[in-house]
Amino acid sequence: MAEAAPGKEAEFRSTNQTAFVVGHTGRTGMALVEELVNRNIFQKVVLIGRRNVDKYQGEKYNMLEQKIVDFEKLEDYADEFKGHSVGFACLGAPKGTVSKEVYQKSNHDYIVKVAELAKAGGCSHFVLTSAGDADKDSMMMHKRLKGEVEAECTDMGFQNLSIFRPGLILAQADPQFSRRISRMLLAPIIHFKVQTYAYVCSC
Repeated sequence: MAEAAPGKEAEFRSTNQTAFVVGHTGRTGMALVEELVNRNIFQKVVLIGRRNVDKYQGEKYNMLEQKIVDFEKLEDYADEFKGHSVGFACLGAPKGTVSKEVYQKSNHDYIVKVAELAKAGGCSHFVLTSAGDADKDSMMMHKRLKGEVEAECTDMGFQNLSIFRPGLILAQADPQFSRRISRMLLAPIIHFKVQTYAYVCSC
């Protein structure tokens, strides 16, 4: 992604918007959080997850707020998703690392519930990290779940929906690759914040 012009970022920053991130402990999520902190375009960013991340301490991370939730009872935490104009969903478990039940929940159920709560809470722009081979009609579980999440989020009717389909993200991926993805996640936020649209990017 090309760097946004300083004027664009300053204009967006002046709107004093807030955002939330789920999946901030994964590689893409961590890179996104660092990009959000460095770009400083949101008044506040709420990190929603199972645990706090100790590294987000000190003045540099003052804009961050961490909230601990139980993903099995997300509806009990509906208030954490209220009042944010932008929501980033970077959730997902790698293939072959967990049971089918956990994989289903991490790559579908939790994400859909987060999207539902975000929509109900007034989120106008939902940013979803999917997969390059997402296909809701596939016989393969990974492709099918990612495709179903895309379809269900689309049907929710967000004012703006951005779907990113990265290729294979290796456990020891080049940090620059993760940073490039995180910059791509921010691109439609800064450049297309007004109009209603659905944006899908394979990267």
